[in-house]
Amino acid sequence: MKLTNDSYVILIGTKNFTERYCRDQAGWLKVSARGRKFRMTAEQVLNHVLPALAGIRPNLTIKVEYRDPTDKKSIKK
Repeated sequence: MKLTNDSYVILIGTKNFTERYCRDQAGWLKVSARGRKFRMTAEQVLNHVLPALAGIRPNLTIKVEYRDPTDKKSIKK
Protein backbone atom coordinates (compact mmCIF):
# COMPACT_ATOMS: atom_id res chain seq x y z
CA MET A 1 0.00 0.00 0.00
CA LYS A 2 1.45 3.31 -1.12
CA LEU A 3 0.58 6.30 1.10
CA THR A 4 1.62 9.29 -0.99
CA ASN A 5 -0.36 12.29 -2.27
CA ASP A 6 -1.14 10.56 -5.56
CA SER A 7 -2.83 7.72 -3.65
CA TYR A 8 -5.84 9.82 -2.66
CA VAL A 9 -8.81 11.60 -4.23
CA ILE A 10 -10.40 14.46 -2.29
CA LEU A 11 -14.13 14.95 -2.90
CA ILE A 12 -15.76 18.23 -1.85
CA GLY A 13 -19.41 18.92 -2.49
CA THR A 14 -23.02 19.28 -1.50
CA LYS A 15 -26.06 17.23 -2.43
CA ASN A 16 -26.10 18.97 -5.85
CA PHE A 17 -22.45 18.92 -6.94
CA THR A 18 -19.07 17.30 -6.24
CA GLU A 19 -15.58 18.48 -7.13
CA ARG A 20 -12.60 16.09 -7.21
CA TYR A 21 -9.00 16.94 -6.40
CA CYS A 22 -6.26 14.46 -7.22
CA ARG A 23 -2.55 14.42 -7.84
CA ASP A 24 -0.90 13.02 -10.96
CA GLN A 25 2.55 13.22 -12.55
CA ALA A 26 2.14 16.90 -13.52
CA GLY A 27 0.77 18.11 -10.15
CA TRP A 28 -2.65 18.73 -8.62
CA LEU A 29 -5.76 18.54 -10.76
CA LYS A 30 -9.27 19.77 -9.94
CA VAL A 31 -12.18 18.22 -11.83
CA SER A 32 -15.26 20.41 -11.48
CA ALA A 33 -18.83 19.17 -11.17
CA ARG A 34 -19.25 19.81 -14.90
CA GLY A 35 -16.14 17.79 -15.75
CA ARG A 36 -13.83 20.70 -16.51
CA LYS A 37 -10.21 20.19 -15.51
CA PHE A 38 -8.01 22.81 -13.84
CA ARG A 39 -4.36 22.57 -12.83
CA MET A 40 -3.71 23.79 -9.28
CA THR A 41 -0.83 24.33 -6.91
CA ALA A 42 -0.77 22.59 -3.54
CA GLU A 43 -1.55 25.92 -1.87
CA GLN A 44 -4.67 26.38 -4.00
CA VAL A 45 -5.88 22.89 -3.09
CA LEU A 46 -5.33 23.67 0.57
CA ASN A 47 -7.31 26.92 0.19
CA HIS A 48 -10.26 24.86 -1.09
CA VAL A 49 -9.97 22.07 1.50
CA LEU A 50 -9.51 24.10 4.70
CA PRO A 51 -12.87 25.95 4.65
CA ALA A 52 -14.63 22.62 4.16
CA LEU A 53 -12.76 21.12 7.12
CA ALA A 54 -13.43 24.19 9.29
CA GLY A 55 -17.17 23.95 8.63
CA ILE A 56 -17.46 27.53 7.37
CA ARG A 57 -20.03 26.65 4.71
CA PRO A 58 -23.02 24.65 5.97
CA ASN A 59 -23.96 21.47 4.10
CA LEU A 60 -20.50 21.20 2.54
CA THR A 61 -19.03 17.71 2.81
CA ILE A 62 -15.50 16.50 2.33
CA LYS A 63 -14.47 12.91 1.70
CA VAL A 64 -11.08 11.35 0.98
CA GLU A 65 -10.85 8.08 -0.95
CA TYR A 66 -7.80 5.86 -1.35
CA ARG A 67 -6.84 4.69 -4.82
CA ASP A 68 -3.94 2.56 -5.93
CA PRO A 69 -1.89 4.79 -8.28
CA THR A 70 -0.49 1.74 -10.09
CA ASP A 71 -3.99 0.41 -10.86
CA LYS A 72 -5.23 2.02 -14.09
CA LYS A 73 -8.85 1.05 -13.32
CA SER A 74 -8.91 3.09 -10.08
CA ILE A 75 -8.22 6.36 -11.92
CA LYS A 76 -11.50 8.10 -12.68
CA LYS A 77 -11.55 10.18 -15.83
